[in-house]
Amino acid sequence: MTEVSSQDPRFQDATPAGADAAAGGFTQQQIEALFVNAAREGDAELLSSFLDAGMDPNLRAEKGYTPLILASYNGYVDAVALLLARGAQPDLQDEKGATALAGVAFKGNLAIARLLLDAGAGVDVPNSVGRTPLMFAVMFGRDDMAKLLLKAGASPTRRDGENLNALDLAHRQGNTVLTALMKEDTRAAS
Repeated sequence: MTEVSSQDPRFQDATPAGADAAAGGFTQQQIEALFVNAAREGDAELLSSFLDAGMDPNLRAEKGYTPLILASYNGYVDAVALLLARGAQPDLQDEKGATALAGVAFKGNLAIARLLLDAGAGVDVPNSVGRTPLMFAVMFGRDDMAKLLLKAGASPTRRDGENLNALDLAHRQGNTVLTALMKEDTRAAS
């Protein structure tokens, strides 16, 4: 085994989170960075090895990102499914208050949004300025995502820090289809 491969957790048993990480040639901080990077890159096999070795699926990395937030945002369905199955909490927020669902609403990844919603993700969890996943979907023209979130119970009338709601945003953008859908949704909820 080369010096490089002996330092790569793919070529050796991962060191358990509570064990002396330095004994394996890595500090705990380095192991955590490798784990987070596996999530960012969607390497489900490596993530599984880290989780088997005792890594916390809800570990906080730079800017408060969790493995689930990173895997979700980057579009890795298998990694997201694995993390959720292994105990990742879908509503943890990063330093700006964004959840995994907010990231996928922005990106428009319906498959991951469904996984998160099925795992109990809050459909209306606002970020630090009060924006919800539905608002992000509307702002970035993700109509199918907005429809999915509305069907899951997202509120089109919840207001953000600028006193705007998803209905206002759709109207401002001239999105008549979403505007009509959200108006219908608010009437049905009354």
